[in-house]
Amino acid sequence: MTEIHLDPLGGIAGDMFVAALLHFRPDLEEGLTRTVSLCPLIDDVDVALAPHNDGVLTGRRFIVSRRGRSQETPGHRHLAGHGEHGHVDWRRIREALAASRLDPKTVGHAVAIFSHLAAAEAQVHGVEPDDVRFHEVGAWDSIVDIVAAAWLIGEIGAARWTVGPVPLGSGRVHSAHGLLPVPAPATAVLLDGFMMIDDGVGGERVTPTGAAILRHLCDPLGQAREPRRLVGSGYGFGARRMPGLSNCLRVLSFETADAHPTQAKIVVLECEIDDQTAEDLAHAIDRLRAQTGVIDVVQAPAFGKKGRMMTQMRVLANPGARDDVIASIFEETATIGVRHWLVDRDVLPRRVETLDVDGRSVRVKIVERPGGRSVKAEADDLADVVGGAARMALRRSAESQGLGRDE
Repeated sequence: MTEIHLDPLGGIAGDMFVAALLHFRPDLEEGLTRTVSLCPLIDDVDVALAPHNDGVLTGRRFIVSRRGRSQETPGHRHLAGHGEHGHVDWRRIREALAASRLDPKTVGHAVAIFSHLAAAEAQVHGVEPDDVRFHEVGAWDSIVDIVAAAWLIGEIGAARWTVGPVPLGSGRVHSAHGLLPVPAPATAVLLDGFMMIDDGVGGERVTPTGAAILRHLCDPLGQAREPRRLVGSGYGFGARRMPGLSNCLRVLSFETADAHPTQAKIVVLECEIDDQTAEDLAHAIDRLRAQTGVIDVVQAPAFGKKGRMMTQMRVLANPGARDDVIASIFEETATIGVRHWLVDRDVLPRRVETLDVDGRSVRVKIVERPGGRSVKAEADDLADVVGGAARMALRRSAESQGLGRDE
């Protein structure tokens, strides 16, 4: 099982993230170039992975340029059909991504990263997320960085991402809103809960795009404790040079022991509901279960005051999603109070694969247990499979692929 650790020595930005992953996995460069060619809202864009040596460390830089144009300065990048400053609505970016020819996994990660950005900007400026207009983040090279990052995240398929202490930085940064403090307000919102360090080096160390990628991938409280084997590394550099410090993001790739459970923190949210119809509550629970950051939702009958039957609902979620999940519980259900607490859990390594069984595609969940591997077919995929012959075919298909027993 692959895990990726991000070490923001110089900081993190979208281009640094992409460069570090491509330095670690140069075999993905050709596929990334094809993906960028499908990127919506931009045209005539070239990307290059350039070697970089700052005199201390070597790595790569991810360079995005417009064909036939000289190097553009911040504030004068523009999007196709969006004028000279590249201001573009989040709603338009979302619709363009959904309508693009990008693969669904890339679209999902890109929309999630942009959603974090939109939520942070909305909080800072006191507007609804759908009313957010991106400025610097709406520039064509930032859109390329996010789409490239989204594709790489999907291709690498790490089971977990972690990050070391994030550099604070200091000073002021120019923006479309004028001079802003470092970290920029939206960046500070996105970094809420992450461990930070002041190493004495000023300037903007984390960009809004870099912070949104961290918020999408990493649990602020999640740190690996179990033994794991280092199998690779990569270094992605930014354009800025800093005295006495390499302006790079390092990625470290680990493989964990198959049968050892992973330790992690989750948040448990619980409430009781006695004044909502069963039909409406069932739909609400389905929507909660599909929300980003929610691990599972369970419900159980309980007796409340005056002997009334009611539903007790328990939601398991990633700690970083706690506030969003609480807001959704209040939105989707009739409850007026939610209890929540942080707990430890041990999780066995698992993955999902698809088998071909007599012409049918059947998903199976494979779990590595201390006593051996277990395999269980997805019930929905077996709904039309009847009789022992089909089940025997499934067992043979699993065994032929070395997946062990069908439970």
